[in-house]
Amino acid sequence: MQNKTVFDYLPDMDVISEEIPNAIAAGWEKQKLRTVTEADMKMVLAKERLSPDDYFILISPIAEKFMPEMAAKAESLRRRYFGNNVYAFSPLYIANYCENGCRYCGFNAQSSIKRSMLTTAEIEAEMQALAAEGIEDVLLLTGESARFSSVAYIETAVGIARKYFRVVGLEVYPANVADYRRWQMAGADFVTAFQETYDPTVYDYCHPYGHKRSIIYRMNTQERAIMGGMRGVGFGALFGLSDPLHDAYALGLHAYLIQRKYPQVEIAISFPRIRPTHGTSGVGDTHKIGEKKLMQYILAMRIFLPFAAITVSTRERKEFRDAAMAWGATKISASVDTGIGRRCNAHAEDEGEEQFVIADTRTLHEIETDLEEKGLYVLRNDYIRL
Repeated sequence: MQNKTVFDYLPDMDVISEEIPNAIAAGWEKQKLRTVTEADMKMVLAKERLSPDDYFILISPIAEKFMPEMAAKAESLRRRYFGNNVYAFSPLYIANYCENGCRYCGFNAQSSIKRSMLTTAEIEAEMQALAAEGIEDVLLLTGESARFSSVAYIETAVGIARKYFRVVGLEVYPANVADYRRWQMAGADFVTAFQETYDPTVYDYCHPYGHKRSIIYRMNTQERAIMGGMRGVGFGALFGLSDPLHDAYALGLHAYLIQRKYPQVEIAISFPRIRPTHGTSGVGDTHKIGEKKLMQYILAMRIFLPFAAITVSTRERKEFRDAAMAWGATKISASVDTGIGRRCNAHAEDEGEEQFVIADTRTLHEIETDLEEKGLYVLRNDYIRL
């Protein structure tokens, strides 16, 4: 069965309040034709606490003239609440089967890439190898296929991960509250879900079929994860798919609304840009953003949500990531491989291909060395699960 529009649910999907998705849509309607002046920028930079209206000013085109002032304020807030610390983690891809038709993704169901799903023994071997590199915070990823990467399969992987890592995050398909409860009980701490784009028209085009076609179900992922007991949730938009101003505003508002509703929950925000991958040539060409604009969004988010963790992906070159860590970001991925089963290389012919091309290939130790030269200290974890 296929949902006809992006606003439809499938029968197996939890339906919870649409309060937050509706507020995000209403917020954009309020802001999208707004004119921002230099006087507005000066007023916002003088404020201690910001509203969503103020955040829109910081991401507006005119704010580019105030990048030095934004950087100074963002860095001050970053040092106040996070000190010189940068939190390191590593993603671990355990399967790349997918049932969605995302036009921009190398894992999509029509892609000709080699598919792979690690066995329990292979998952453990990969985790042992990753832990040996010094990683203590792991993010487990799969393609979006509940048929191959079942709830039970992910539950087993989480249980193994708890043996080797102090923090276990998940970036898998959006699930129901009961599923998140199972994963949380198995040892998962954190759930990340990228909305990709908040524009319903573009979302419709980019997601022609699959569970991911339901925009509201996806937008409510973080809330369902919290209802399932997760202590932290992550947000992201894939910049390049749609109007970046729309996605940057909606992304910030989404995180803000969840933080207001669930103040006990840790919030993390990512700013990935679309990267080359299998069979997606031309997707994202219309709305590309450069490094300056991306940095503006990172600085704006730090000023708007001073307590939130901010991650910059290995999609970006190392020089940009290091600068972002100094000015506003706080979380960095290290020792990254977006392929399946490559650390142990026990069955090279069966390895699954990567999701996208990465730009920063540094190991954890290399990142530690580079950031220490900038006066930043890499923490491998800051949490003890009781």
